[in-house]
Amino acid sequence: MENRVAIIGAGVSGLLACKYTLNKGLTPTVFEAEERIGGVWARTIDSTRLQNTKQVYQFSDFPWPSSVKDEHPTHTQVMEYLESYAHNFNVFPCIKFNSRVISIDYVGESFQEMESWDLWGGTGKPFGSKGKWHIKVQHTKTCSIEEYHAEFVILCIGQFSGVPNIPEFSPDEGPQVFKGKVMHSGDFSALDNLGTEKFIQGKRVAVIGSHKSAADTATECANTNGVNFPCTMVQRNAQWFLPGGSFSVFLLGFLYLNRFSELLVHKPGETFLFSFLVTLLSPLRWGISKFMESYLKWTLPLKKYGMLPKFSFDEHMSSCQIAMLPENFFDKVEEGSIIIKNSQSFRFCREGLIIEGEAQPLETDIVIFATGFKGYEKLANIFESSVFQDCLKATAPLLLYRQILHPRIPQLAIIGYNESFSTLGNSELKSLWLANFLDGNLELPCVKSMEKEAKMWGDHIKQVTGRYFKRACISNANIWYNDQLCKDMGYNPRRKNGFLRDLFIPYAPTDYADLTTK
Repeated sequence: MENRVAIIGAGVSGLLACKYTLNKGLTPTVFEAEERIGGVWARTIDSTRLQNTKQVYQFSDFPWPSSVKDEHPTHTQVMEYLESYAHNFNVFPCIKFNSRVISIDYVGESFQEMESWDLWGGTGKPFGSKGKWHIKVQHTKTCSIEEYHAEFVILCIGQFSGVPNIPEFSPDEGPQVFKGKVMHSGDFSALDNLGTEKFIQGKRVAVIGSHKSAADTATECANTNGVNFPCTMVQRNAQWFLPGGSFSVFLLGFLYLNRFSELLVHKPGETFLFSFLVTLLSPLRWGISKFMESYLKWTLPLKKYGMLPKFSFDEHMSSCQIAMLPENFFDKVEEGSIIIKNSQSFRFCREGLIIEGEAQPLETDIVIFATGFKGYEKLANIFESSVFQDCLKATAPLLLYRQILHPRIPQLAIIGYNESFSTLGNSELKSLWLANFLDGNLELPCVKSMEKEAKMWGDHIKQVTGRYFKRACISNANIWYNDQLCKDMGYNPRRKNGFLRDLFIPYAPTDYADLTTK
């Protein structure tokens, strides 16, 4: 029986999954809907930079080139880095570009039989079942549809593209009554730089949202139009942003991204001793959060411009809501090319937007929704089977064993869906774990044990992320999670030399570099 592997998506996670499956002697096929690799990085506006420092956002065995001096590289530099990685590890020959996967269907096992399995996939092995996946792929240029077969599928489609999250309006208050143009930030980012500038030049633009994409879009509009046609950013709840520069990331690393910081929070599966220690040290975590809030209030004019969040920095950090401000953002606000408006609700009118609390409508030509995506819906919709769709929609956050395998969906893995402050590093370790599993080097527990572990992590994510639980952020237990993957593979989870270094120095992908050669 063939052991064919299909990887859906050629973003960062897809590149990593391909590289590590190639290392195990498999021959994966990567289906990518666009003409180039990079995922969201291939559809990013000019003002977007890497939020992390390049030391945190890099492949463990492929450092950034010495020619890149910026601590926060531009999106062009990130794309060049990803392309160099793909060339270096011979990933490009595996990719089918302009190939959009419209559905996948598992064939060969009845659902009644699958429900009776004690082991994942019936055997606990990646290729043990008689079933296989049928993959329908549409060529984006010709619209022709082909069907491919694979024994194992790796979904690397992320949650920040695909199905836009657009607020619902009553019929007489929605975009249809507006004489201007309405679009989502994902579509705006998909325009090339010249197309973006031409689209917004000389236009009054309103951006709906308060997160990173909203700030980037507003900055892009301000860079193009200046004070003559200011961009209005309408936000419901302000978010914590970090100012650009390495000092903020330095602070974040030493206060939140090391082993000691994880001693201050409860983690899934922790022992009684660890739980007791967390209880004793929890006031310190509160103090660190207040320190970061004071630092940001002192550094940035948050209160002056209505961008002071109502929620704690720790809550935003635990739910992966912390982002870097675009370059010169508050300079643009100060000069008047970006206007901040806070409102819990708004509606459309012919001239633009009627904002709650405003006496006059906001006259505008273009409204851009920077309101995120429906990642769950996109992930579920790729399955033809309503049974598998229900498996994914039944719970939120998504319950996956080791954040990779769904206990009830055989011969399939999901990489890159969970968030952390170093998503690239997480995706790399997951891809290495999965490659070891595909090579027969890992044993899975029974399905019930897999479900128990997945639920334990799901409960943890709900507790620490609050209203953002659907984003499945694991940032406050990231090292703890990586430790589990290392132990599964038989590696020492302590990646730094010396007790104090391992406890206090922030972790980065390079700490796991030697695992890739073993």
